[in-house]
Amino acid sequence: MKTNASSSITLEPDNGELEPVGVIAADEEPAEVPWIKPRVSMMAHIRELWQYRELTWSLVVRDLKGRYKSSVLGFVWSLLNPLGMMVVFTIVFTIMLPNQIERFPIFLLCGLLPWNYFTGGVMMSTNSIVGNAGLVKKVYFPREVLPIATVLSTLINFLLSLLVLFAVLVVARAHFSPWLWLLPVVIFVQTCFVLGIAFVLSALNVFYRDTIMIMDVVLLAWFFLTPVVYPIDVLPSSYQLLGVTLDVRRWMYILNPMASLIAAYRDLLYWGYRTNLDFFLRTALTSLVILFGGYWFFLRYSGRFGEEL
Repeated sequence: MKTNASSSITLEPDNGELEPVGVIAADEEPAEVPWIKPRVSMMAHIRELWQYRELTWSLVVRDLKGRYKSSVLGFVWSLLNPLGMMVVFTIVFTIMLPNQIERFPIFLLCGLLPWNYFTGGVMMSTNSIVGNAGLVKKVYFPREVLPIATVLSTLINFLLSLLVLFAVLVVARAHFSPWLWLLPVVIFVQTCFVLGIAFVLSALNVFYRDTIMIMDVVLLAWFFLTPVVYPIDVLPSSYQLLGVTLDVRRWMYILNPMASLIAAYRDLLYWGYRTNLDFFLRTALTSLVILFGGYWFFLRYSGRFGEEL
C-alpha cells in the first residue's frame, strides 16, 4: 500500500561537528546535500590563536634557525647585512651621485632598515602557506600561525639590525630625542601593517601562484615611490593635474603608509624631534584597518587551503 504522504528529516549541526543540512522526502531519492561549516566569530579565532602561541613561537625559532643554517656567522649576518648596505648606498649617493644630506649613513639606515623589514615580512609570508603545504594538509592548527610566525621572525631580525643603527648614532654623537619612547609604538604600527598585507598575500598565493612574482615588481616600484634613499623635500610641493593643484608631499603620506612610517622613524632617530602626530595617527588607523581586513580575508578562504594545496 502506497501513501502520498512524505516525511521530512532535518539534520542540524551537533556540538560544532559538520553535519549535512537539508530536507529529505520519504518518496524521493536523497539528494546530495552540501556540508555547512559553522560560523565562528573573529574573537573565537583570536582566542584559539592564543592557545597555539607555543606553536607560533616554535615556528619563529624554526624560521630563524633555517635562515642561517650552515652559515659560518649565523645571526651576525643580521648586523653585517645593514652595515654592508649602508656602505654601498653611501658610496653611491655621496661619491657617485653626491647629495647635500648631512650624516647620510644615519639618514639612510633610518629609512632602509624599516623598508627591509617591510619587504622581508611581505615576501617571506606570501609563500608561508604554500611552503608549508605538507604541514597544512596533515595537521590541524590555525593556518594564520604560519604568516604570523614569518612576520615575527622578520621582526626579530629588524630589532637586531636596529642595534647597528644605535651603534652608528652613538659613534656619530647624535642627539637622542626625548620622544624616543615612541619608537616601540611605531614598530608596533608597522608590524600591524605588515601582518595585514601578509594575511592577504599568503591567502592569494594559495590560489594564484603568480602572486609572489607580481609582488617582486610591485615592491620594486614601491621602493622608488617611497622616500627611503631620498628626502621627501625632493618631491614638488604642488603639482597641477587636470586643472587641480595637488599637494604631492601630503598625498604621498596619505596614500603610502610606508612613507609616513619611515618619516616617523627619521623624526625620532635622525632629526631628534616628535613625529607629526596627525599623519602618524592616520597611519596607525590605516594599519589597524588593513590588519583586521586582511585577517578577515584570510579566515574567509583558509578553509579551502587543503584542497588547493
